[in-house]
Amino acid sequence: KLLAVGDASAADVEAAEAVALGCPAMGDEILEEDEMEPFVESIADAVKGKKVVLFGSYDWGDGQWMRDWAARVKSAGGTMVNGEGLIAHLEPDADAIKACEDLGASA
Repeated sequence: KLLAVGDASAADVEAAEAVALGCPAMGDEILEEDEMEPFVESIADAVKGKKVVLFGSYDWGDGQWMRDWAARVKSAGGTMVNGEGLIAHLEPDADAIKACEDLGASA
């Protein structure tokens, strides 16, 4: 089931066997604050025991937002499918898109 974060709920996550979430790094390497951050907070209990895929892109920095996000999932009891999430620098190229598709398929 493919949903925009604004259309998704904790109930959707609870009903899923695995969850894939994508968000680019914003500002000082944080999640987008208007929709994604509140959604991630709202699903903290729902990811417990779920396989989780995280993916996103960044412009500068070193991917700290993804490490922080993956740590949040793990501390909530979710299982990161590849252990760390998948990041791409700037706009994902064909290799990054393929890696993302492969990661999603492995969940």
